[in-house]
Amino acid sequence: MDDQVGGFTTSIPTSVEDEELFRKLSSSPDIYDRIAKSIAPSIFGFSDIKKAIACLLFGGSRKRLPDGLTRRGDINLLLLGDPGTAKSQLLKFVQQVSPIGVYTSGKGSSAAGLTASVTRDPTSHNFVVEGGAMVLADSGVVCIDEFDKMREGDRVAIHEAMEQQTISIAKAGITTTLNSRCSVMAAANSVFGRWDDSKGEDNIDFMPTILSRFDMIFIIKDEHNQNRDMILAKHIMNVHLMNGQAKQEVEGELPLATIKKFLNYCRQRCGPRLSEEAGEKLKSRYVIMRTGCHELESEKKLAIPITVRQLEAIIRIAESLAKMQLQPFATDSHVDEALRLFQVSTLSAATSGCLSGVEGFSTEEDTETLQRIEKQLKRRFPIGSQVSEFSIIQDFLRQKYPQRAIDKVIYLMIRRGEIQHIMQRKMLIRLK
Repeated sequence: MDDQVGGFTTSIPTSVEDEELFRKLSSSPDIYDRIAKSIAPSIFGFSDIKKAIACLLFGGSRKRLPDGLTRRGDINLLLLGDPGTAKSQLLKFVQQVSPIGVYTSGKGSSAAGLTASVTRDPTSHNFVVEGGAMVLADSGVVCIDEFDKMREGDRVAIHEAMEQQTISIAKAGITTTLNSRCSVMAAANSVFGRWDDSKGEDNIDFMPTILSRFDMIFIIKDEHNQNRDMILAKHIMNVHLMNGQAKQEVEGELPLATIKKFLNYCRQRCGPRLSEEAGEKLKSRYVIMRTGCHELESEKKLAIPITVRQLEAIIRIAESLAKMQLQPFATDSHVDEALRLFQVSTLSAATSGCLSGVEGFSTEEDTETLQRIEKQLKRRFPIGSQVSEFSIIQDFLRQKYPQRAIDKVIYLMIRRGEIQHIMQRKMLIRLK
C-alpha cells in the first residue's frame, strides 16, 4: 500500500526562511492549538469546530491499495444548527485560507454545477465537458452553504464525488471520469428554522447515505446563557471597534498568509500513516465503541456502533494531526485527540438522536421499530400482491410510525429484491 502525499496543486513560493519557520512551527508542542486559534479569530468560541476545520485543511493521507483502488485522505465536515451562529462565516474563512477553495450556495447549485456538465462548443459545435465546483476544487476544499436548500436529486449527485473522489460522465457520446479529490465542508439549518431538541432526527431532511459520508458532524445551537452572551457581546464590540489586532499578537495567532503557506507546505511534504502502537490502540477502541452502549440523560441505553466508514474517518483525523507536526507517523496522542473530536461531533449528534437512521447510527429502539414495520408489512402484503405505496405509507403514519422509518423499510426491502416499484413508482409488488 502506497501513502500518497496528495498536496495542493497550486505553486505557492516557499523561501528558505519560510522552511525554517515551518520546521520551527511544526516542532512547537502547541502548534495544533495555535492553528485552531488562528481559524476565523474574529468568531468567538467554537474551539472544537475550529480544531476540526484545522484537520480538514491539512487532511489525511491518500492511499493507493495493491489492487489499484484508492482510499481518500480528504476530510468532510458538516455543520448543522441554528441560523446566526456564524456557520457561513466559517465556510467563507475556509475558502479564503485554502490554497484552492470554492464557495457555493446550495440553493443556487445544481448537480451539474457541483459535478460536471456536457455542453456544445459554440465554435466547433462539438460536445465538451465542463467541470463543476467539485472538479475545480480538486486537491482543495469546496464549501457548500445552505446545504439543506439543495434539491435531493442534486445532493445524490455528489455521493460518488464525496467518497470515491471521482465524477463519472456518460452523456452525448462522451464517457469519462474526472477527479474531485477535495474536502467538502457544508452548513445547513434545521427544517424548522431553529433547532428543536424535542424533534430529534426530524430537524434534518437528509438521506442517511449523504450523512454517513461526513467524517465529523457538529450541531450548533444558539443557547441562551447570560454570562456567555455578555462575553460574546464584548467580543463582537471589540471586533467592530478594531481592537482585535493587539489581542492577536498576545495570543500568538498566526497570520492568514502564514497559515496558507504552512498548510500547503505540510500537504506537499508529508503523508503520515498510523504507527503500529497507534493502530493497536485504535483497533481496541473501535471494538469497544462498536459494542458499547451510551447512556442518555433519560438513562436509556442506546447501542450506537460505528462502521468501518467512521473508523476510516478517525484514521484520517489522526493523520491530519500528525501532518501539522510534519511527523511521518500518527502516534497514540494523535489517535486520542482524533477519538475525542469524533466523540464531541458525530457521536454526540448520534446520542442525541439526530442521526437516527444514518448508516451505523441506528439505536436499539430504531431497530425494533424497523422490524415491527417490516413484520406488519409482510403480513398485510402477501407474495404476488400489489398495493399503493401512498396508501401503505399513510396507514403506517396513522399508527404513529415515523416517516423516515417507513421509507427506510421500503428502501431496504426493494434493495433486497423483496418488493419492486411498478406503474410509474405508484404501486409496490411483493416478489418474495
